[in-house]
Amino acid sequence: MSAKKSRPTAPRIEETSMSDLWNMWYSELHEQKIGLTQKVNRVLESYDSPFQRIEIFDTAHLGKTLVLYGSLMVAEGDENAYNEMLAHPALFAHPNPKDVLIVGGGDCGCLTNVLKHPEVEQCVMCEIDKEVVEVSKRHFPKLTAGVKDKRAKLVFADGKKYLEETNRKFDVILLDLSDPIGPAVELFQKSFHQLVFDRLKDDGIMVAQSESPFYHRETVRNMYSHLREIFPIVEMYLAHMIIYPSSLWSFAYCSKEYHPHRNFDQPRYNKLAPGMANSYYNDEIHRGSFALPQYVKELIGKS
Repeated sequence: MSAKKSRPTAPRIEETSMSDLWNMWYSELHEQKIGLTQKVNRVLESYDSPFQRIEIFDTAHLGKTLVLYGSLMVAEGDENAYNEMLAHPALFAHPNPKDVLIVGGGDCGCLTNVLKHPEVEQCVMCEIDKEVVEVSKRHFPKLTAGVKDKRAKLVFADGKKYLEETNRKFDVILLDLSDPIGPAVELFQKSFHQLVFDRLKDDGIMVAQSESPFYHRETVRNMYSHLREIFPIVEMYLAHMIIYPSSLWSFAYCSKEYHPHRNFDQPRYNKLAPGMANSYYNDEIHRGSFALPQYVKELIGKS
């Protein structure tokens, strides 16, 4: 991703109370037609990094929220479904996920969930914007707990460039990317997914967030079409995401060898689950999330 060239400013902390701004609301609209609106108690931080606008709102219903370039990314009050569902399905399907790469993932929630797996020897998180990590440390300590793990390696760089320049091969690559808008569009293209395929080991797995199958139909249709031209196994799975458009979010499970159902490691799950403290993911969700509504099956050409 190319960086927006602008000079960052220091974080601005606003201690505005509800008594002063009793009717303060934040709205994220989809195509200016429909969206999520929530009452804001206070603006805790609002500033520009070298790449984007970063804001932390204390909201009445969802608690603290992280907003990047005007889009809601993280909320205290959701069930951490996104991070758990991005990380665990691939890690419980791969028999020996020692080396993991996360592209993006600045709030560190995916990293923290990956490191719940003792089989992981190292997890590299390649995030272009260090400020997202720093602001998340200040406001979302549960999400960023994995940063302190000695197996975590943070690289602050362009994810595409990192993949182009490294010769390293990974067991699992997780694409925790922003929406396909502006420079991020190329990270949803066939050429980028081919690059990811080439950086996986011979039995590697890639998982990518693949947008809302309700609102982002053209993006989803095109994405799954070209993924099937690259990977022998491509499956969509879904999660309930209250803070994302339509509250239904999809993930693309793409593997060179391991199927998400046939290779799911139930004994390993049974061993690890009691200590994982997941809020959303479990073994039944793992299996059930791959069951798709008919309109979604038709969208991605699945019989």
